[in-house]
Amino acid sequence: MIVGERNTGTARSFLQSSWINAQAWLPALCGSALLLASPYVFRLDGKPHSDLLQFFGRFHPVLLHVPIGLILLLPALEIAAIKRPGLGDAAEFVLRAAVAVTIPTLALGYMLAYGAGDTGETVLRHMWGAITLCIFLFLCIPARRAWKAGAHVLTYRLLLPATILALIWTSHQGGSITHGSDYLTHYMPRVLRRFFRMDIEETNAGSFFSLHIYPVLDAKCVACHGASSARANLRLDSYSGLMRGGQDGAVVLPGRPEASMLLARVTLSPGDKHFMPAEGRTPLNSEEISWMRAWIRAGASPTMARVAGVNIATTAEAPPQPVGDYSALMPDILRFQEGQGPKLVAVSSKPSDGLILRTNDVSSSFNDAQLAQFQKFAPYIVEAELARTAVTDAAFDTIGTFRNLRALHLEGTSITGSGLAKLAPLTQLTYLNLSGTKVTAQFASSIRNSSHLRHLYLFNTPAEAGDKAGRITP
Repeated sequence: MIVGERNTGTARSFLQSSWINAQAWLPALCGSALLLASPYVFRLDGKPHSDLLQFFGRFHPVLLHVPIGLILLLPALEIAAIKRPGLGDAAEFVLRAAVAVTIPTLALGYMLAYGAGDTGETVLRHMWGAITLCIFLFLCIPARRAWKAGAHVLTYRLLLPATILALIWTSHQGGSITHGSDYLTHYMPRVLRRFFRMDIEETNAGSFFSLHIYPVLDAKCVACHGASSARANLRLDSYSGLMRGGQDGAVVLPGRPEASMLLARVTLSPGDKHFMPAEGRTPLNSEEISWMRAWIRAGASPTMARVAGVNIATTAEAPPQPVGDYSALMPDILRFQEGQGPKLVAVSSKPSDGLILRTNDVSSSFNDAQLAQFQKFAPYIVEAELARTAVTDAAFDTIGTFRNLRALHLEGTSITGSGLAKLAPLTQLTYLNLSGTKVTAQFASSIRNSSHLRHLYLFNTPAEAGDKAGRITP
């Protein structure tokens, strides 16, 4: 009788202990289940969903350093508590604080990806790494409690290093999204890149695409449209990805630059919400856009070595020469900057670096007479952006006085090239864009073989037909 009562009490005690242990683990297991289910409820489908989500999501990089610090502090406190047991209470606090901060950090990161339409292998790895990290932290709370009570000692001792490893993995994936998957290997010697088979997709190494198009995409587009983050399901880190397009269809239509979405996006006004590259990244400059337009118009081939209408010299470019000090003219320069018309913009804070003449705001009405008003600034103008203006061949009389001119944009104007010979004395001129003009081969010959001119663009002109043997940088 007494033995039976003793066995019954032991069984009751075991069941009570098991129930208490189950209650301790239940919140962690339920929270883990919710985290595992969330990606299937809110799928990262590559489509932007909400600007408000992006607004909140951009606080993810601000907050994420707090849980990283707390998680790294946890094992240090546990080790120190061996000799100073009082630090064990601090470790418990740090663990719970890490959980309390990691969950909203994960939520903000998911808002950023879901709101912006981010997807891609690295984004998914970063997401699952963060979910795994949160689950490990959840489980560490009951595991630590059991460890302190002398039960399941091995569980906490395994969970804690696993949590640190999950943190390192997740942080690396997040860094790859921000800086690119090749951040650590970008400057790896070519011998090592070949050994590890890390070269980019093979195209003709001397092709126009490899030399001039891919480097632009890699530097300015792949951060958002590569393996790390394929926004809108568009990848620009290879020729095949570029031609495949994204969720909105093809972005490059061979032979049709005016209908190619990629070119349309990079030539929008920077204030347009569809302008690319987005998020304040460095936009493509006029030369890079010219390369892309000419390449698409020529058929967007991955193997062609030359593009008609594009001449790029092979010799090294000399460093720009100082142009003098224009400080005495600052009142006049500021007056142009404050108005709605053409503007003179400093190249840098150093006056000797010169000025840029910009006509973007009034291009359709800017004519030869208005250009002549800038003759007093002639020695200091190093770049003239006259594309799509109303200037004619008479403008070369004024342009010829810009003795330190390095870059001249005349694309989309009505010039015929009859005054191109007046540019011959401009020994600093290395860039000349005449695309979309009426320049003929006869007049282009007066400037084509200039020794100092490195970049000459003649596509979509009568002179283009005679330009099949352009100089292409190796």
